[in-house]
Amino acid sequence: QVQLVESGGGLVPAGGSLRLSCGVSGETNRYFAIGWYRQAPGKQRELVAAISTASNTFYADSVKDRFTISRDNAKNTVYLQMNSLKPEDTAVYYCAGRRGSHYSTLLGDYDYWGQGTQVTVSS
Repeated sequence: QVQLVESGGGLVPAGGSLRLSCGVSGETNRYFAIGWYRQAPGKQRELVAAISTASNTFYADSVKDRFTISRDNAKNTVYLQMNSLKPEDTAVYYCAGRRGSHYSTLLGDYDYWGQGTQVTVSS
């Protein structure tokens, strides 16, 4: 059974940094493309960044040049490094796994989801 577990969320001041981790268990993560989504109160879940098994990446315009997604297949973990955080980055962040090589920008294409980790950026 595949499970995804996020960690690394917390409270940071504007301009600060956090690194989120998404640990994959049950199968090796090299078979999964991974997406990081976020959902703020009253808003739809949105894709922030995604990475293919070949480490091709996608970023939403709102986080380009601030966030970096990466993967360490030896540790079965995908990371989201978040720098220059803004109050509007406040949300619950979820990682999602999709079987196969390529990431998708469509929420419905992901097969597995973590429970989420809260990120709060104070102004």
